[in-house]
Amino acid sequence: MRALLLICLVAPGFLAAQAPRIGVIDSYGLWRLSEKRLREALGVHEGDPLPASKADLEKRLLHVSGVVRARIEAICCAGDRAILYLGVEERGAPHVDFRPDPYGLATLPEPVAESYRFFMDALKRAAGEGAVSENLSEGHALSSDPATRAIQERFQYLAADHLPRLRQVLRESGDPSQRAIAAYVIAYAPVKRLVVDDLQYAMQDPDETVRAHAIRSLAAIAALGESDPELGIRVEPTWFIQMLNSLVWSDRERAAAALLAFTERRRPYVLDAIRETGLHSLAEMARWKTLDHALPAFLVLGRVEGLPEAEIQAAWSNGRRDAVIEGALKAPSK
Repeated sequence: MRALLLICLVAPGFLAAQAPRIGVIDSYGLWRLSEKRLREALGVHEGDPLPASKADLEKRLLHVSGVVRARIEAICCAGDRAILYLGVEERGAPHVDFRPDPYGLATLPEPVAESYRFFMDALKRAAGEGAVSENLSEGHALSSDPATRAIQERFQYLAADHLPRLRQVLRESGDPSQRAIAAYVIAYAPVKRLVVDDLQYAMQDPDETVRAHAIRSLAAIAALGESDPELGIRVEPTWFIQMLNSLVWSDRERAAAALLAFTERRRPYVLDAIRETGLHSLAEMARWKTLDHALPAFLVLGRVEGLPEAEIQAAWSNGRRDAVIEGALKAPSK
């Protein structure tokens, strides 16, 4: 499976401090409503400064008839401008629920927490230097940057030594930052099939960062299982497909990327499950204006339609996105 790109979310403080301009506006979660209706309610356009208040924008969307939940996501970057995603959940549309917040006091062992802090520092430095590629062939991420990779290799020993505590924190800790670290580090456990249930549990976490780590970790493990069936790794695609209907942009984007591994062998039960639950959302994503964000969903749709890989790539390169998307929406179960 291709390396997952690092996506930099624009933090609220960044919105207020630098006020970048909007380069692209896109949407998701639309079943009966039009994007034009949302944009009219929002009152902002490409080229405008990014408004300081995310909450105010979401309130405007909630005033649109038929919208029961709304989410604004500002993503970096279209050149030097922000990408604004308008996410809504319409009344009667698919809904994704997550577990309630846990309230336990479990904490990570200090060696795990400290190594993760070092890892984040190294990752930020590497990203600043453009070293963002990762190898996922071992079922966990290994950076092309030597300093970052060295810490990730240490995670293998930490995960082996502290697996029971990682599991406890993932399920019980009331601190989402602790759960997020656990969701990342537990993927480095030496026997991957033993942590599949832990990561599937974490995919239903109420915190989006925990879910993001769980999705990426489980996708890497799923890819390893696909490449080496003798490892006995079985990861079901169900939650990834359901996540395509989440109100949170990062849930959808990462789930679509993860489904590249699940659809590589084009197993009929996987493709049928996508047709049943995820086609509409994948079609929305495949039409997004930002190509890096649209590509994973487009590739999955091409496989659902039954096109050869070379034909899918040619359609993308030649700007024939709509033909593939429409074909996938009409493709019968096999």
